Order: sequence, then C-alpha cells, then structure tokens
Amino acid sequence: MFGKYPQEFFPQLMITFVQYFGTTEDEKTPQGARFVDNRRFEGPITEMVDETETYIMSAMRKSSLIDGIFRRDITEYPRESLRESIANAVAHRDYSPYVRGSYIQIRMFANRLEVQSPGGLFGNVTVDNLEDEHSTRNARLMRIMEDMQVVENRGSGISAMLHAMREANLEPPRFDDRRASFKVTFHNHTLMTAEAISWLNQFSHLPLNDQQRLALVYLRQHSHIDNRDYRRLNRVDMMIAGQDLRGMVQTGLVEQTGFGRWTKYVLKVKDVSIDNSVYKNDEEKIPQTDEEKILTYAQKHGSINNTKCRDLLVVDSNRASYLLKKMAKTGILKREGTRRWTKYSLP
Repeated sequence: MFGKYPQEFFPQLMITFVQYFGTTEDEKTPQGARFVDNRRFEGPITEMVDETETYIMSAMRKSSLIDGIFRRDITEYPRESLRESIANAVAHRDYSPYVRGSYIQIRMFANRLEVQSPGGLFGNVTVDNLEDEHSTRNARLMRIMEDMQVVENRGSGISAMLHAMREANLEPPRFDDRRASFKVTFHNHTLMTAEAISWLNQFSHLPLNDQQRLALVYLRQHSHIDNRDYRRLNRVDMMIAGQDLRGMVQTGLVEQTGFGRWTKYVLKVKDVSIDNSVYKNDEEKIPQTDEEKILTYAQKHGSINNTKCRDLLVVDSNRASYLLKKMAKTGILKREGTRRWTKYSLP
C-alpha cells in the first residue's frame, strides 16, 4: 500500500468536515440542527486527502457560466486551493504527544471555508513571510508525500493557494497562527462583481491603477487593509504596495491609521449602494447556484425528483441525490415517497 515506506512511517491521521447552515456555529437550520453535514476521513494519506477533497468539492455550491456553446460550472472555491490547504495541513501539523488526539478540522460556513490543523507555524516561518520562508517540523513525512505526489513541490503550497484564488477573482486566503493551531480561511464572495465595478466607476476621474481599484473593492468587505494584505491581493512587493497605498491616501478615498508595523488603511469615502437597474436581469446580478435552480424548479412545478434534477443541472445521479437530500435535511425541501417514487417539494 505504501510502497517502499513501512506502515510505522505514517502517523495516525484523521480529518473532520462539518458544514454549517449559516455564518456561525450557533445558527440553526429551520429544523433546529446546528449543521447540515458531518463527516470524518481516515486511512492512508493519499486516500484520505483524495476522499476529503472529492467530498468537500461535492458539498460546495456551484454556479453555471455559459461560454459560447459550452456550460461551465464554477465552484465556490478553487479545487487547487482546497487541495493545497488539505495537503499542507497534513504535512505540517504537529504530531507530538502534546496534541495526541487532535485532528485536522475543516469547517464550511455559508460565507467561508476554514482549514485548521494542530500546531502553529514552525521554525522561522511567520504569517508575514510564509510565502518566502520554508520550514517543516515533519521533514521525513514531507519527503514521503512528495514521493507519493500528494504535494508537488516543497514550499509551493501557499503560492498555489494565492494564485488559484486570484485567478478565480476571489480575495486571498487569510492565515491565522495561534501557536497551538494554524488556520487558513477562504471567503467565497467574488470581488469584481458588476455592482463593484459600477461602484468603482464613480472614481474614474481619479489617478488609480488596477491594483488600487481592487484594493478599494477589498476595503468594502473588510475593516482595513495593510501592506501584507495588499501584497497578497495584487502580487506585488512591499515597496510597490507601500507606494500604492500612500497614493490611495492622496486621493482622499482612504486614510492611514497607526504607524510602522501597525499601519493600516481604512475606507474613508461613503459606500453608496448601486441601484439594481444597472443589471440587465437577476441572473446577471447574482449567479444562480444549483440549490437556487432546484428551489425555483420546485416552486414552479410543485416538486422535483432525481431525474428532473439531473436534467436541470446536467449532473449525474449521485450529485443530484446529494443536493436533494441536503436541501431536505436543512428543511428547504420536504421529501415524499420512497425509492423510485421519491420526490421533493416545498415544506
């Protein structure tokens, strides 16, 4: 199973996955449940990472994009970012007796995905330099994972995550080192929406480059931005980030708070909402997810079954079954009948 590596080279591993209904752990489904999905994954590293990745990808919401004559599904989070975060958690977590019994936790909320592993950053690696500095407490395990092709190139995981999120037009992941644990958080809101672009157009007369415009949109979602955030958002070095941020201050759109390493920048201009008339239709305003399409169909036709769901979403039976059961579990739909006569309607 492990080739040239004996079983004792592999620590005992477990990954847990919990999908919550809302944006907090306390928010409950209409039926009173705290979460809508709860799984754990154990076994050999390659199988465990693959199974975790596949299962979480199937649990993600998906939007459809029509590109010419082709239909392309866009997931909430890029597959590459998810896989790298899982592989990094397995490779770099603390396996010492002090955290025995601890495990990697993956939590999916309505607005974000968190991957948390036991043990903080190791050696000279910090949240500020983790893209450039590379150190691992599990050097032998890392070599094994490279040989097994669970990871491709040592030290490339963080850069791959950032690149995949940037290509998907999503903000960079946030990293949190708590010494006893390390957490990566992905947010699923797209930065450059049609509404955001319309909002930016009111500043078209100001001398702003594309990187600064993206930072303005980022500030609409967050309380502040600093040099590190700007670098990860736009893939620039520290000097350019500093110049651009100071330039944004000169426009009067943002203001600086703090000094030195505590310097932050906050949005100064009032955030005026854009009238919905700028959109041609509702589908352009908010891409319709698979769940929204199922709900719309059920509202229009009274019910939906697996066959109709497959035809509607152009997916296989397993994906259709997963979505329908999950929506029934959360109280969005009500299941009726059994086996081939099973259908789902509004509660």
